[in-house]
Amino acid sequence: MSQDFSLGTVNVALSPRERFEEFLQSKGKRITQQRLVIVDEVFRRHDHFDAEDLILHLSKVAEGQRVSRPTVYRTLSELVDSGLLRSMNLSGRTVYEHDYGYPQHDHLHCEKCNKLIEFHSDELAAIGEALERQYQFRVTGHRLIFTGLCSDCRVHKRPARKLDLV
Repeated sequence: MSQDFSLGTVNVALSPRERFEEFLQSKGKRITQQRLVIVDEVFRRHDHFDAEDLILHLSKVAEGQRVSRPTVYRTLSELVDSGLLRSMNLSGRTVYEHDYGYPQHDHLHCEKCNKLIEFHSDELAAIGEALERQYQFRVTGHRLIFTGLCSDCRVHKRPARKLDLV
């Protein structure tokens, strides 16, 4: 869990913790200290992460609170089900990001270093509005990930091998 990607925020009525507690109660699930530690750490800052990143992070910051690996995986699934997190599959790896209190945005994914760059495009929003009009369809969201090479990886590419030219 490393970089700060900021596109602003969306005003929400409940904190992520309160929303998660409400979700758990509605499903008849217990609100445990481990689940609360996880949701608090996930929403302490915004970045993209996978379950292993979170497990490593929790082992460093959750003093006196041992959070088991199965609990992390179950809680991440519950956070997605509750609408607090969004999951994306990138190169065979499930990556999570905030979905609650965060504006609609899209991503650029570097296939070499796995960097994710967030962006917002008014042009893509206009396409969604045009699709609504054309098909009488209410767009509630979308997911778009462009894949390629980031500027760092493009600059540091290997010299071409004869085999690559075939």
